[in-house]
Parts: sequence; C-alpha cells; structure tokens
Amino acid sequence: MTQTTAPNTIYLKSYTQPQYWIDSINLHFELGEEQTRVVSKMQVRRNENIDGAPILELNGEGLHLGAVLINDRALSDGEFSTTDETLWIPDVPETFTLQIETFIKPQLNTSLEGLYKSSGNFCTQCEAQGFRKITYYLDRPDVMAKFTTTIVADKEKYPVLLSNGNPVKSSDLENGKHSVTWEDPFKKPCYLFALVAGDLECIKDTFVTMSQREIDCRIYVEAHNVDKCDHAMRSLKKSMRWDEETFGREYDLDIYMIVAVDDFNMGAME
Repeated sequence: MTQTTAPNTIYLKSYTQPQYWIDSINLHFELGEEQTRVVSKMQVRRNENIDGAPILELNGEGLHLGAVLINDRALSDGEFSTTDETLWIPDVPETFTLQIETFIKPQLNTSLEGLYKSSGNFCTQCEAQGFRKITYYLDRPDVMAKFTTTIVADKEKYPVLLSNGNPVKSSDLENGKHSVTWEDPFKKPCYLFALVAGDLECIKDTFVTMSQREIDCRIYVEAHNVDKCDHAMRSLKKSMRWDEETFGREYDLDIYMIVAVDDFNMGAME
C-alpha cells in the first residue's frame, strides 16, 4: 500500500520576512536533449529588518549543482552545503552578486513542475513552488525581483523561444543554435516565471491602447490548433479594452503573448 504524507499547514500568523532579498536575477538557459544547463546571477542584499547570523538558505529540488560564486569568486565545497531541498551558504556579505550553475533533465521531469519537456516542447509550471526545480532560489511569493532571461536552443527543433517581458535581443549562434533574451521591467515573484521553447505556430494582431500605444498581440499554438485562435484573439482584445474602460488600466508591456499547448497540466497560468 502506498502511503502519502499530508502537506504541512502554513499559517499567516507564522509569517516572517526573509533574511535576504533578491533584487534582480539574470537567467541563462542552454536547452539540451540530455540535460539543460541553467546559470542564474542574482543581486542579493540583507534584509535590515531581520536579525540573525549571515546565512543564506535557498530552496532547490532535484538539481545537480555545478558551481557557486559570490562576487565572481568560486566557492569551495567547504563554503556551502546542500540537502535534498536547500542550499546553505554561511558568512555571506550584506550585499553581493550570487551566481549558481545547475543542471536539470526536463525530459525526465514527470512531476510537470518547474521546467519539463512534453510532446517535443519545453514548458514551465512554477506556481506554487516549481521554480525551485529549475535553480536554487528564495522560492516564496514575497521575494520580488526583476527577471532577465536568455534561452539558447537548437533553432530547427525549437524555433520559438519565449519568456516573460519584452524581447530585447536575438541572435543566431554556431552549431545551428540561436538565442533570445527577454527582459521583464517589473518585479515579480518566481512563481510567475515562464519559459516556452518549441516548434509552434503563431497568429498575430495589434491592440492600440487608450494612450495610443500599439501592443503586439500573439497567440502561440501547436499546428493542429491554429484554427481555434481567431476567437481567442478577439476575446483578448475585448478584455484589454474592458480593463481600460472599467478600471483605467492600460497594458504596460510592448507585447502580449498567449501560449496554448495540449501538454499543460495546470490548465492555465499567468
């Protein structure tokens, strides 16, 4: 008989702020068929409202750790420790740059949390605690950071490389690979991080906001679902107009993207 363990109940009355904040994170993904390399570079600072020893504790599950650097200096094995769910780094400075290299295998990720591969596409599901399966991080909703994400992959297999924010750079690389960099100008918790890479079709339209900004609207789907996108695009544009007329809220990025793939277990996420 299989036994399951009930999740721990978390109460609001038990909340305390984190000992450290992460102000920004730069993510670099090298998507591979056997494994994926992830390099994160974070700007970290001490929370002046919290006392305690200068120990940084990050969440992480199912990760193979490659390297840890503080202010561009590689740490030796004796300067940090790991468990199945955490990375501990003692004696950290008040403010510092933290770089972590991890390796993951999305094609074997049957939990469908974090970064996984299904039907030839890479997708993410980070809500509520999936980001810790991508890299070590303060995986909690009160840690808000600006995300910049660079994705490198085989151009023929994965011509579409998407993430949060606005696309700021794209280039063709050696060995048939290409890269796209996305920059999200607004701070967000890591559970809202998203990445999609695959061979997807795209329909495009534009939406003109109440301040006359032109927004690039795109819907990405697998080829057999293209005929279902017209209604979705009309609904998107009507909802954007409704937000403006009802709440005076204008869309704040340059591009609005919807990705609809068959293999997404959560139904939907932002």
